[in-house]
Amino acid sequence: MGGLYAAIQEALLGSGETAVIEWDGRAFRGQEIINEIDLAARALDASGVKRGDRVLVQAEKSLQLVFLYLAVLRQGAVFVPLNTGYRAKEFTYFLNDALPALVICDPASEAEYSAIVSENGVALLTLNAEGGGSFFKRANELRERGSIDDVVVDSDDLAAIVYTSGTTGRSKGAMLSNANLLSNARTLGQVWGLTKNDVLLHTLPLYHIHGLFISLNTALLAGTRVRLLPRFDVNLVMDVLEGSTIFMGVPTYYVRLLADSRFDREAAKDLRLCISGSAPLLTETFDAFEERAGKALLERYGMSECGVIASNLPGAGIRRGSVGLPLPGMELQIADENGSALPANAIGSVEVRGVGVFRGYWQMPDKTKAEFRPDGFFITGDLGKIDEEGYLHLVGRAKDMVITGGLNVYPSEIEAVINALPAVEESAVIGIPHADFGEAVVAVICLQDGERVEADLIIHALKQELAGFKVPKAVLFTDVLPRNAMGKVEKAALRNTNAGLFAAVVK
Repeated sequence: MGGLYAAIQEALLGSGETAVIEWDGRAFRGQEIINEIDLAARALDASGVKRGDRVLVQAEKSLQLVFLYLAVLRQGAVFVPLNTGYRAKEFTYFLNDALPALVICDPASEAEYSAIVSENGVALLTLNAEGGGSFFKRANELRERGSIDDVVVDSDDLAAIVYTSGTTGRSKGAMLSNANLLSNARTLGQVWGLTKNDVLLHTLPLYHIHGLFISLNTALLAGTRVRLLPRFDVNLVMDVLEGSTIFMGVPTYYVRLLADSRFDREAAKDLRLCISGSAPLLTETFDAFEERAGKALLERYGMSECGVIASNLPGAGIRRGSVGLPLPGMELQIADENGSALPANAIGSVEVRGVGVFRGYWQMPDKTKAEFRPDGFFITGDLGKIDEEGYLHLVGRAKDMVITGGLNVYPSEIEAVINALPAVEESAVIGIPHADFGEAVVAVICLQDGERVEADLIIHALKQELAGFKVPKAVLFTDVLPRNAMGKVEKAALRNTNAGLFAAVVK
């Protein structure tokens, strides 16, 4: 064996009798976890999964999902997580693009997906939120059989493909190697100072890099105990907050904690590190949290293609309004449109180069080439500046993207679905500030002459086609969309002109 799983297995073995993961009132030691991973690996092997094969997984968070993920790594296969909110049409795209050897989904989706999967000649197994389903049923049937051979995994082997939204509606599969994930997790453990004395309260989903790679990988490699919750819920968090020393979340989580009067300095007394990422952190949230909890939120900056790129440092290294310093091993520059580096405090394209940067986009060589400079810098699509102390400040996004609740949404995908609806002439989808989600998705629609449609019907239709987080929180109608001299819709003007109206209709 080798690569990321070998390093995690070594950490698990080194934990001895100390609990590594807590789940549903039970604590699991390292050797117990390894045994369950080996069992899951047997089920993968029996399903025909071999080194380099993709395993497409759309399943609710559970301890067994952790075992499955690590088993895929153990076998040298490629873990392909899907947001649990994706519908059949979206799932079909990922299936046809990833070409997996095995699909694992929730039992509730089995009937709908089975026909789609069988057309592709792919095996389908299930896994539910309680850890049940046909995958672990098969695993348990193999419990009495002998162990399978270890698989040799190289650091350059792919470990995961993470799909990101595409600016043209086509999602891109970011290829992450074992070396990418291992280097990023080890570096984060060092920068954030994670130790065996820490307890990470894990409330993030496992289909996103934040919960899967940045939180889970980092904690397991550092020997940090993981207190795994099925989801973020303020009541669940408050029940187990005592004794937790580290919390990672999207800004929405902190906003919701602050809305609960029980969350105060006494409740947060054991927390030494609260990390925010995946979406912009409002300064109002930063200030309110510091006043209420008595400690500063540590903001960091990352993306699916690179893991964490920059981070503030615990304690005196936190800068309000900044996403921090580039991580060791990651070279950061602010560049002009030609890729030439700009001086301190100049605003330009945020670009990164280093061991954590992904291998490219799955089956999209032209797109991969377009996103990299000739000298190897990856163009993130974000705009920012680096101050005199080397801290990165983000000022906007060059790409037309909305980040809602820590999840990326590209308007063009939603616009294509809206424009295909009867009675719709054209549409524009934008993001507006939202106290809870950071940004809310809003659609502005021009109807065909003489047509009339209620906003609720539009939203209902979109819910049949799109994951819930992509569905606009409000739909407004207009006679004409503002355009520039080239005929392109001016979304900034649309957003600014109607700011008051948007704020009134989005709750």
